Amino acid sequence: MRLLRNPDFKHYLLLLMLMPICCMAAGAAKTQANYRLKQFTPPIPAPDFLLVDMDGEKHSLKQYRGKVVLINFWATWCPPCIREMPSMENLYTKFKSRNFIVLAINQWEDEERVFEFMGQLKTIPSFTVLFDPDSKVSSAYKVQGLPSSYIIDKQGRIVYRAKGGRDFDHPVIVEKIKSLL
Repeated sequence: MRLLRNPDFKHYLLLLMLMPICCMAAGAAKTQANYRLKQFTPPIPAPDFLLVDMDGEKHSLKQYRGKVVLINFWATWCPPCIREMPSMENLYTKFKSRNFIVLAINQWEDEERVFEFMGQLKTIPSFTVLFDPDSKVSSAYKVQGLPSSYIIDKQGRIVYRAKGGRDFDHPVIVEKIKSLL
């Protein structure tokens, strides 16, 4: 009973119930390129975090101040998450020399599962993959389903949000990133 009163556990249960719905809805529109982003006017401060990558190195959002950051919450079992990975890699490759960072935050899965998954992709992403095993960071960002993405400006503020899969190398999104750089 005490576990059910824990807000983090309640958030975890809610995400478990909503994610299949979000993933199915995003999967239904597989052929339709989705490039729409919700803009926050004015931008809102992005919650800082400290997470570990696949090599055990710690990363915080604060360390990327002065850069534009795409934060993507995802899981290996989520079809739209898998579909958008190549477009995130294309976007990252296009702008990484211009102070653009992609942080892909995996939800609830262990390093072995993610490492195995990455080996099955046509192109292994060169951006940073982080682990949020207890969903505290996704809770701080109020993630309601996977995938969910946030674009953070150089001042550490959330400028755009996307719920569901996106075509991140679509010209509309590319222009939005250019304008922030």
